Amino acid sequence: MLTLLGTFAPLLAADAATAGGRPIPDWAKGNSIFEAFFKGGPVMYPIAAVLIVAVAVVLERIVWWTIQTARREPNKLDKVYAALEQGNVAGAINLARGSTDPLVRTVWHGLSHVHASVEGALQVASGVELQRAGRFMSVMDTTITLAPLLGLLGTVTGIMGSFNFVGNADLAPTKVSGGIAEALIATACGLGIAIFALIFFNFFNARVARLQFELESTSNNVILMLNSLRNRNNVVSNQDAHQQPPQFAGTN
Repeated sequence: MLTLLGTFAPLLAADAATAGGRPIPDWAKGNSIFEAFFKGGPVMYPIAAVLIVAVAVVLERIVWWTIQTARREPNKLDKVYAALEQGNVAGAINLARGSTDPLVRTVWHGLSHVHASVEGALQVASGVELQRAGRFMSVMDTTITLAPLLGLLGTVTGIMGSFNFVGNADLAPTKVSGGIAEALIATACGLGIAIFALIFFNFFNARVARLQFELESTSNNVILMLNSLRNRNNVVSNQDAHQQPPQFAGTN
C-alpha cells in the first residue's frame, strides 16, 4: 500500500511542499513514501499507528495458524476413535494425553471427566480452543473501522486548510492544492489500511468458523460413541441377568 502511495502521491501533491503544503524534513526529501506521509498532515501519525497494529496482528495470526496446522494429528484422532469403539476408554485417554492437536486435546478433556459431565467438559475445552483461535480479532475489527474514520478526519482537516486560503488577497493555487493533497493522501491511506485488514479479518474468521465446526463434530462423535458404549454395556448386563438360573427358596 505504501508503495502505491509513493507512486501516486507525487501526482496528488506535487506542490504540497511549497507555501500551501506541510513542511517536509530535509531527511525525508527525495523519498516519495516519507514525503507523502508528511504531506498527509498530522492525522498521518495515528493512521501509521493503526497500520503498525494491523500488520502486527496479521503477522501474529498467520504464524499462529501456521503452527496450529503443523500440530494437527489426524492419525492420533482416528486411533482415539478406534479405542472408543472398542470400549477402551482408558486407552483412548492415554492416546489423547499430551497431544498438540486442538481436536485431540478437546477429546482428552472430555474423556477425563467421563464419570462427571462429558458434554460440559467438551464444551469448556471447545470454548478455550475457540478463544485462542479468535485472539486479537476484535483488534482487527477496530482497525477496520478506525482507519477510514481517521482518513475522513484527514479529509476534513485538509479541506479546512484549503478553505483558510480562500478569500485571501494572496490566494495561490499551490496553497489550496496543499490542503486538497492532504485530504486525498489521508483518505487513501485510511481506506487502504481498512481494505488490507478486512481481507485478513474475513480469512481468519473463516478459519475460526471451520475450527468451531470441527470441534462440534468431534465432540458429538465422542458423545455418540460413549452413549453407544453405555447402551452395549446395559444390553450385556441385561442378558447376563436373564441367563442366571432362578433361585427358589429352600424348604425344610
